[in-house]
Amino acid sequence: MKPASGTAASVDFAARPRLVAGAGCLARLGELAREIGATRALLVTDQGIVAAGHAARVRQALEGAGLAVVVYDQVHENPTTADVDACLAVARAGSVDLIVGLGGGSSLDTAKGCNFLLTNGGQMRDYWHTHAAAKPLLPLIAIPTTAGTGSECQSYALIADEATHQKMACGDSKAMARIALLDPTLTITQPRRVTACTGLDAIGHAVETFVTTKRNPVSHLFAREAFALLNANFPVVLDRPDDLAARGAMQLGAAYAGLAIENSMLGAAHACANPLTAQFGVIHGQAVATMLPIVVRYNAADPVAAALYAELAVHAGLCAPGNVDAAVSSLTRRLDDVLKLAGLPKDLATSGVTAAAIEALADNAATQWTGTFNPRAVKAPEFRELYRLALGGAA
Repeated sequence: MKPASGTAASVDFAARPRLVAGAGCLARLGELAREIGATRALLVTDQGIVAAGHAARVRQALEGAGLAVVVYDQVHENPTTADVDACLAVARAGSVDLIVGLGGGSSLDTAKGCNFLLTNGGQMRDYWHTHAAAKPLLPLIAIPTTAGTGSECQSYALIADEATHQKMACGDSKAMARIALLDPTLTITQPRRVTACTGLDAIGHAVETFVTTKRNPVSHLFAREAFALLNANFPVVLDRPDDLAARGAMQLGAAYAGLAIENSMLGAAHACANPLTAQFGVIHGQAVATMLPIVVRYNAADPVAAALYAELAVHAGLCAPGNVDAAVSSLTRRLDDVLKLAGLPKDLATSGVTAAAIEALADNAATQWTGTFNPRAVKAPEFRELYRLALGGAA
């Protein structure tokens, strides 16, 4: 099977962030911060990371290199404008010249949001969508403690309006981390369910970015390698959570998938997932993984998308080259299987979703920005059918 064509010829790729990866690489944090020229750091994290002892390790590394450190450790899941404002107050009081985000996507998003307001002023809604920051931002070192969101390699922060609950994707290339530090020892303390759901999210990122209408040679390479790493190592981290090699591969795969998002965006599975989280509290990674095989089957009706999916499956070793339909089937079977490996239900009904909710879910999904990049057009009627298939696990 020849590699699928259909990637755009034009590329505009800035090689950021710098990726520093490997077990124990957190010990290099102080050295890296000094290379940037920083003297006063804001550490942005959450109480769970504090309890795990990771925040103390980061603070010790920074202070050991001579930096003063102030801490904002009140990040909440799905951060709002109020979270960013509270973080901003700490940053201003500390007169910081470096921001260090430590944790999952919520901590990294809060750190980015704070950076926008600290350097450019205004409110988060002023940065909704893209390229609204007129002035440079402070250098950011992103240290993920999960292998999932890929936020350490993205220039967007997802922040909800405290009053309206509207989620705003606030982005600018200046917000990209200067350094992403990937130390797999930080992920070992995760509960199995967190490992599963964040890993599923990363797998969804790799699969969706590979076929979007914005795909290009850069996203193609990152998404393909991300899926190969994630597919091979996801079962390992579930069965052997102390396996640092597998944990490191998952972190690198998630980072590569984040770089793919940065260059090609996402698709219909993520558009479906956000309403499921908002209306039924389905964990984001689980919601993506439930919808993903159904969306892949829908998109595979497009010959170019089908050929791309086939390339992804062959490269990951899911099947031999030669037959596109067989390769796509091997991919969707694998996507079904990873849900089972994670111990999560294949259908939405088990998560409490009802047939009566499909209309509202579809209307909401049709407003999601990510759906506009799906390789096949998806409007409310198509979203209704996708949800209907997912409701009872039908294929």
